[in-house]
Amino acid sequence: MKKGLIFDIKEYAIFDGPGIRETVFFKGCPLRCVWCHNPEGLRRERELTVARASCLNCGKCKEVCSKTECSLCGKCISVCPRSLRKICGQEISAFELAKRLLSHSEYYSSLGGGFTFSGGEPLFQHEFLFEVLDLLNGDHRIVETSAYASNEVFIELLKRCEMVIMDIKLVDRDLHKKYTGVYNDSIISNYKILVKESFPHIIRMPLIPNVTDTLENTEGLASLLKNDSSLEMLELLPYHITAGAKYENVGMKYDPPFDTTKEITVHKEIFEKENIRYRVL
Repeated sequence: MKKGLIFDIKEYAIFDGPGIRETVFFKGCPLRCVWCHNPEGLRRERELTVARASCLNCGKCKEVCSKTECSLCGKCISVCPRSLRKICGQEISAFELAKRLLSHSEYYSSLGGGFTFSGGEPLFQHEFLFEVLDLLNGDHRIVETSAYASNEVFIELLKRCEMVIMDIKLVDRDLHKKYTGVYNDSIISNYKILVKESFPHIIRMPLIPNVTDTLENTEGLASLLKNDSSLEMLELLPYHITAGAKYENVGMKYDPPFDTTKEITVHKEIFEKENIRYRVL
């Protein structure tokens, strides 16, 4: 059995597909979106997180640790008077994870839901993901993904789930590279596989001020989606100014190259003109 790295399991999720669901967050992502709301999911390794804004600077953590670099021994966690320190990232086998989820299977099925796999990027650990999905055959399985993967991996994914929730952040490949760190060639190619296979899917676009919410990007996305008969919904996710709050916790700096205080623009008329069903989350 493969082992994977996850950083959270959210029960009773209502925005991760139809019905009420349980969502597993995989650790590690090949993209570096400048607006990322889950910085603790970026690195494919366990790491210490510290809620530094609430720290008393009491020094108790330093009393039990003499190392210059963190070895994830966990000694500092138990002595923190405010419980501000934790190790983010749990290594778990496919069997162990599936066993935990299956114990809730009947409950979520009765609520019209199932299990969703998010991240980070689940396909960054595709072998582990596929083993878990295979063990959950019979339940409603959704993978939320950037689709930044080879066509071969993406096709194998479609054999193992009932729905895909896919991000399309920017249609222009150069802008996609600028703001996410990678070109979108494989993403667009995998999207076309969804359409060709008439595979049930939801498309999500984050609304980032002056980056993704522009008229040009909206028109580009609408043009891409307008003849998509298997598209169940376009979901628009507004940027939240609180996105940067968690970066300090993982020792990262949040300095996005856009005005975080600017209000987003939703060009609803573009989607309505093309009869694209959408909702703003």
